[in-house]
Amino acid sequence: MQFKDSLSLAEELDRKDPLSSYRNRFYFPQHHGEDAIYFCGNSLGLQPKTVKSYIEQELEDWKNLGVEGHFAGKNPWMYYHHFVAEQAASLVGASKEEVVVMNTLSVNLNLMMVSFYQPSNARYKIMIEADAFPSDHYAVQEQAKFHGFDPKDAIIQLYPREGEYTLRTEDILARIQEHGDSLALVMLGGVNYYTGQFFKLEEITKAGHEVGAFVGFDLAHAAGNLPLELHAWNIDFATWCSYKYLNSGPGGVSGVFIHEKHHKNRDLPRFAGWWGHDEKTRFKMAKDFVPMESAAAWQMSNAQILPMAAHWASLEIFKEVGIKSLREKSLLLTGFLEFLLDQNEFGFKIITPRNTEERGCQLSLLTEANGKDLFKKLQYEGVIADWREPNVIRIAPVPLYNSFKDVFRFVEILKS
Repeated sequence: MQFKDSLSLAEELDRKDPLSSYRNRFYFPQHHGEDAIYFCGNSLGLQPKTVKSYIEQELEDWKNLGVEGHFAGKNPWMYYHHFVAEQAASLVGASKEEVVVMNTLSVNLNLMMVSFYQPSNARYKIMIEADAFPSDHYAVQEQAKFHGFDPKDAIIQLYPREGEYTLRTEDILARIQEHGDSLALVMLGGVNYYTGQFFKLEEITKAGHEVGAFVGFDLAHAAGNLPLELHAWNIDFATWCSYKYLNSGPGGVSGVFIHEKHHKNRDLPRFAGWWGHDEKTRFKMAKDFVPMESAAAWQMSNAQILPMAAHWASLEIFKEVGIKSLREKSLLLTGFLEFLLDQNEFGFKIITPRNTEERGCQLSLLTEANGKDLFKKLQYEGVIADWREPNVIRIAPVPLYNSFKDVFRFVEILKS
């Protein structure tokens, strides 16, 4: 599309936007009596207006039924994880048997590595991007130490080329080949939190498998942001949070994908809990663990009902809209922002890939020495974005609730 720097174009795009009405399904923080310009959905999504009723339903059943809510409630808690599995699976390109909603992201990341990091004296290395989210680094470091390895030796960090900010796919594949005989696990972020780069997950997975490694991804910044095909790409495992693009509240529950090829493997190590035991015989209280033959086998505890109620409310909206429609608008919305930023000289650099296939809706702006001051001034003007040390402002125009006018207003504030 041919963009131009004009309010009239922004308003025209909003009028033609088939998803524009969904903005009214969310609560916006207020700034001087008006909706703030909220570009922080990559950190915490806005609250759907339906969340309250979903949570209140479970509170009512708890109040009126007590423990009987597990079986007699409107949405029996015994089966609650089933109610969100299909919608969650559709967002990541999986069957409902390959997805379970449970725990939180870092917990699940460690649980997945119990199963998929199986080091030997010869094959023990883990590959991760150097600027992955810190908790991912903490997890792989401690997993290496737990198995008796020195993290400095066991962890292969992927760095961009000198003078570049993002990783080249050919360099990732070359490093996998280089360390193939010693590589036990490739574990990257699907979308890098700092740069906003979307990695080529299928190619990376294929390369990892060719050298005999397991391959998994932290999809915290990818789930709900980009179309994914985890089953078709043959990925071993993935996990993600629900409080960013999936709008399910602070500290919201996490999702897990485990490819169906692993479901019947009883030799795969895992930490077990009651809720992972075969659902048909769970209440016989047997001592021997008989896992479900699905991703649900990795559950350890019963569902976190109230956070999952919030998640369910949001997933119902995604079910209505569809990730493909969101992606179509995202390309246009982020493209409009990119165009307007390029039209002006603001003294910062976009370090997110310009290739739209290598990014979602986030643009990371590398600022000069006064970047933190700029960020504070934006806050003062009602722009809610995200600052990441040492010098990046992350801007995420989320297609589900952000408008083209939001983008235009943001750039006008920058001009001023």
